[in-house]
Amino acid sequence: MIRSMTGYGKGEAADEQGRCLVEVKTVNNRYGEVSVKMPRGFLGYEHEVRKAVTARVRRGKADLFVQWEPALAEVVVPPVNHAVARGYKQAFEALAHDLHVSAEIPLALIVSQRNVLQESVSEEQSDLLPLLLQAVQYALDSLDRMRLREGEALKLDLAERRCELAGLLAQVRARAPLVVDEYHARLQQRLAKLLGGTELDPQRLAQEVALLADRCDITEELVRLESHFSQFDDTLGLKEPVGRKLDFLMQEFNREVNTIGSKANDGTVTTLVVQMKAVLEKMREQVQNIE
Repeated sequence: MIRSMTGYGKGEAADEQGRCLVEVKTVNNRYGEVSVKMPRGFLGYEHEVRKAVTARVRRGKADLFVQWEPALAEVVVPPVNHAVARGYKQAFEALAHDLHVSAEIPLALIVSQRNVLQESVSEEQSDLLPLLLQAVQYALDSLDRMRLREGEALKLDLAERRCELAGLLAQVRARAPLVVDEYHARLQQRLAKLLGGTELDPQRLAQEVALLADRCDITEELVRLESHFSQFDDTLGLKEPVGRKLDFLMQEFNREVNTIGSKANDGTVTTLVVQMKAVLEKMREQVQNIE
């Protein structure tokens, strides 16, 4: 099943203690990476939250944000860390002295500094992990729906481009035998002109044509590309994450097309190869966004 690595989801869960709001967004990343930001009082739950995210997001970078809104009756005035507050005040005073400026230090400035107010969960509150994980799952469900919608669009686009690629390959296959025949005719004309009516050695001419035919033979590349097309179609229908498999197949496509281009001794085939590489580049960009 195709999933985009890019998406956004939001979920919330509430009980008598308060409301937990979770947002999660994902972006492209070659590997799996999870970032979790939550209130200080929830930090003990981070490991469980990470497990929940990695179980649903296999590839890409996920950023998860948690907000906690306690019920009105549960609002607790955060305790003040007086030692930290005094430290900030002394630091500001020392800075003012060093700069030879006089300035009153407003209380709001000190209170706004890190760790002066200690955010915490009320001691009366029971374990909030179940509520938090419920909100996380709701957010991941929302994220998954969006990623599946995006993935379906990517799948359709890739299928269309794969058909376009197959059409170009069919033209290469049809053109390949003509390359040798045309070379044979050109070689005969050149030799006849150079030899000025002298009889050509048919055996030597046949050898030259055979050498070119061997150098230009792309039968193996065409067979392998057809096999890769079949694998590509099968992979698009799998239920598991397929991004890495598709990425590998794109590399194989490029390898075979480049080989055909290097063997081509014909302007028409070269033009078709350039068109195929342009289609492959568009496909590669899309595959980079698939989980």
